[in-house]
Amino acid sequence: MRNPILPVRRDPQTPHFPLSIRTHHADIPSVTGSRPVWRSTGDRNSLNLNVAVIMPPGPERDALAAHIEETRASVRVADTVDAYLAGRGDDTCRFGVLDFGAGDGGYVDDHRDAVRRLKERWPKMQLALWLDRSAAADAAEMNELGIRNILLKPIRYEALDGLLKAAARSAVQQVRQERESARVEQEFRFDRIIGESPSIRRSVELAQSVSLSSATSVLILGESGVGKELFARAIHGESPRGHGPFMEINCAAIPRELLESELFGHEKGAFTDATQQRIGLFEAAEGGSVFLDEVGELPLTLQAKLLKFLDSKIVRRVGGSRDIQVDVRILAATNRSLVDEVRQGRFREDLYYRLSVVPIEVPPLRERAGDAVLLAGIFTERVARKLGRATRLSPQAARALTRYPWPGNVRELMNVIERAVLLTRSEEIGPAELAIPAFEDRPAAAIDLSDLGIRIPSEGISLVALEKAAIEGALSKSSGNVVEAARLLHIGRGSLRCKMRRHGIGNPREERVAVPARQPA
Repeated sequence: MRNPILPVRRDPQTPHFPLSIRTHHADIPSVTGSRPVWRSTGDRNSLNLNVAVIMPPGPERDALAAHIEETRASVRVADTVDAYLAGRGDDTCRFGVLDFGAGDGGYVDDHRDAVRRLKERWPKMQLALWLDRSAAADAAEMNELGIRNILLKPIRYEALDGLLKAAARSAVQQVRQERESARVEQEFRFDRIIGESPSIRRSVELAQSVSLSSATSVLILGESGVGKELFARAIHGESPRGHGPFMEINCAAIPRELLESELFGHEKGAFTDATQQRIGLFEAAEGGSVFLDEVGELPLTLQAKLLKFLDSKIVRRVGGSRDIQVDVRILAATNRSLVDEVRQGRFREDLYYRLSVVPIEVPPLRERAGDAVLLAGIFTERVARKLGRATRLSPQAARALTRYPWPGNVRELMNVIERAVLLTRSEEIGPAELAIPAFEDRPAAAIDLSDLGIRIPSEGISLVALEKAAIEGALSKSSGNVVEAARLLHIGRGSLRCKMRRHGIGNPREERVAVPARQPA
């Protein structure tokens, strides 16, 4: 007959047990003294779990300790709870097997006090209690004290083995959660957004105000490379949802036919490759935040479903019929002008207003006076520390950084500094090591719009449309040569290609050399 486990109510407040540290103490046989001792196999393939065995000495305890050691877990043995409590204060056991042995009248009160003191000392320890069948009536009371698993004697070890395996799995999960929490506390903060210019400080102050709310949708606007993700992470990390999950997705990086499944999940058999059920990001982020980067890339069909979700906070998986209520906050970001996207029919107006409850504009680096040199100094120190060097910026390099317009913003600055630190042969980085494109020294010439044939009408004009027209004109003048077009526009080739993708402009040269379809004979 299998060992019975009494059905007991699981206390939701009792935490799972995090991963314990493998002990390196020598293997010691069963002891009868009052001091607890370690037993360890030292096996690298162990469960990486430390187990306390608290029960009177005897053959039963020796057999139990030997069996636990066979699972490659480390064992700490003590005669009584008092002996265990008298051990080291830094005890790493997170799972314990407890057996009070035989007792006389009034022993229940003593046991209750012992369990309470044990839980107060190590609240994360999970306990399994061995009981004689004559004492089965005490199971409910012990469960109220946080003992989640109660086993009746005589014991067969299958049930205990299952508990140990579950403990090890929960330990790994707990460690991951603790590492993620530590990462959030360290990285998801506003003090990681570095800058002293008034423009960036205004954006940070607005984001800090928004972070006090746990439900308001936020739309973060700005060019590529300005640090929109840093803002999203800081808003989440310093909000009431900071201890919840932070799920992020780049809407431009996922194929459109898979994006719906990524966000909303799918049921098994919903489509050809749906071999198992999948939970979407909105469900996985329960109690936390979802960051939709490049939200302007969402197809119109998915925009409608996202709008419905924002209004109801209800998820229905692809291929499913069940509505699932979730509690998440939506943070979105884009480098596009969504107002112009709405005018051109590529973005839903109602979704735009639903997302931009609080819009936050992150300024480009060229508009942040003095911040380029400040950031460059920090990046230099960071990269040099990793390489074990002592490198600094020269005054000439600082002036070059100030003059350059940084079309790639902070991301470009980081790459420039990393390359310079790697390639420099001295302790000082000069303009030559920065290798900034030559046009950074060229001052922006004053342009009269009338010379370009441009007139600003009374109803206004789209700046995005002007930029698109300028790019198309430069490509036409350069016969589709992107490098030459970038030179004409005084920007880098990478920045030009990024703007071409943003405006949906193809490369004329590539289109001309496309292979024509074969004509029928």
